[in-house]
Amino acid sequence: MKDAEDHPPVIGETRVRVRYAETDQMGVVYHSNYFVWFEIGRVELFRQLGFSYRDMERGDGLFIAVVDARCRYKAPARYDDEVVVRTHLKNVRESVVHFGYELLRAGDGELLAEGETTHVVTDSRMKMSPLPDKYLKAFRKAAGR
Repeated sequence: MKDAEDHPPVIGETRVRVRYAETDQMGVVYHSNYFVWFEIGRVELFRQLGFSYRDMERGDGLFIAVVDARCRYKAPARYDDEVVVRTHLKNVRESVVHFGYELLRAGDGELLAEGETTHVVTDSRMKMSPLPDKYLKAFRKAAGR
């Protein structure tokens, strides 16, 4: 088995600009929007690895259903801030995928939030299903394993 040094973990990075509609009465980003940004990060990480959710859904009939989502808020994001979404794979098992996230303000690098999501791989009937080898290998390599 190869060492983690042979495959450094892949960290996807994308940017989003805070829209006015994403803020609350205090001018701070409403908490649920952070989970939307996590999804944007996951989708972009998939693309970086050479495939997409669409590939998985249409080509393989598989879905990755969220079974746990967590966010720790560190500092407020505000209208027109540019937010860097960093996404990585924390752990991958045959039917479970665990992602980690960091959200940083692009202007000053301040950590705004960190979080994680856990997903179960299912078929179209919502029955657990193993990841095909092509995804499992790519995910494990991206996780540094």
